[in-house]
Amino acid sequence: MSADPALAGIPLVLGGNVFGWTADREASFAVLDAFYEAGGRMIDTADVYSAWIPGHVGGESETVIGQWLESRGVRADMRIHTKTGMLGGGAELYAPERVLRSLDASLERLRTDYVDLYYAHRDYEELPVADIVAAFDGAARAGKVRALGASNFSAERLAGALDAANASGSTSFTVLQNQYNLVHRADYAPDLQRLCSERGVAMLPFYGLAAGYLTGKYRQPGDIDGADRAYRVKDFIATGAPVLAALDAVAAETGTSLPAIALAWLREQPGIAAPIASARSPEQLAALLESTELELTPDQLQRLTAAA
Repeated sequence: MSADPALAGIPLVLGGNVFGWTADREASFAVLDAFYEAGGRMIDTADVYSAWIPGHVGGESETVIGQWLESRGVRADMRIHTKTGMLGGGAELYAPERVLRSLDASLERLRTDYVDLYYAHRDYEELPVADIVAAFDGAARAGKVRALGASNFSAERLAGALDAANASGSTSFTVLQNQYNLVHRADYAPDLQRLCSERGVAMLPFYGLAAGYLTGKYRQPGDIDGADRAYRVKDFIATGAPVLAALDAVAAETGTSLPAIALAWLREQPGIAAPIASARSPEQLAALLESTELELTPDQLQRLTAAA
């Protein structure tokens, strides 16, 4: 695990996108309690979760997490990661005053006076990357952020951000969050892997289970009927069968679950400090926690890598 102040505990980040969406307050608290009791200390959320649901405005996940932190009295133990840059606008969200305003709104919902990791949730390539760096540096200098991260950035733009921070003496991005898993690897290609490894940027990949596809429960087109994430899973069904077959084989060899194997594979990839995955129940969480103790053999890792 990296020495970054935003990282701590077991090598797993609990994804908060389900809180206040597919997991209500009671279910969310049950998952959060179980995660904490297992030694989990990192939670990922965003101000935009879950604005895509009719009647939601964004901030629902942060609100639930804040209620849990306050009710359990565990804020000092936890590393809370949140993001801005997708809620209610576009590139103008990265104006320095907007970043600070968004941060303050997140802090209010999270019921805290700081976050451990604050992300630029997406890159706006029409903006000079130095401007993005300067805006988020302002959040760090305000004393409300312990570390900064970039999400959905390319190798070229991340390298530019790191260079801009170094040249200006600004707070640098020390974490990257892009999509990466056994069936989607384009957003953390070898050039980005090398950059993160060489420049000391910890990668925390989202969609570690490919929106649930790598759990093995969506194998045929009919399996996604009525699923909350059907629109995200459907593309994997057409091409992912070889990966599921490889996961099935390793599961038979290890006696562990498909989600645990998929996350254990992620943990062994270059530059990755911990995968991000979400759970709607303590039962789902158990498979994620299983991954933190699973050590795959070099042969198993190679077969999984080759399956795609």
